[in-house]
Amino acid sequence: QAQLVESGGGLVQPGGSLRLSCAASGFSLGRYAMGWFRQSPGKEREGISWISSRDGTTFYENSVKGRFAISRDNDKNMVYLQMDNLRPEDTAVYTCATIIVVRNDFGEAVQWYGTDYWGKGTLVTVSS
Repeated sequence: QAQLVESGGGLVQPGGSLRLSCAASGFSLGRYAMGWFRQSPGKEREGISWISSRDGTTFYENSVKGRFAISRDNDKNMVYLQMDNLRPEDTAVYTCATIIVVRNDFGEAVQWYGTDYWGKGTLVTVSS
């Protein structure tokens, strides 16, 4: 059975760090671009970062740029999200998913969205 399972969430103080992991089973994660999404209480789910399947190209939304780092290990079928300098507004359920990246005629990524496989999420709470 193909699935994604996140781990690494928890309670952290503002300014602290967490590393989220996303483990794939039942399919080869290396075939897919992968993304991290989050949903804060009372808000819609938002995509925050993605990484391409092979060449390591990454993307970050402005809200996390410079603080978060996405990475992957295809041999281990894993994707990671290193989160530093966490803020209370980062409190959310974080979910990984396989994604599709839509590019324009110039090869620039213009849209991305989750597809096929989604994890159930891990809760990150940033609070003093």
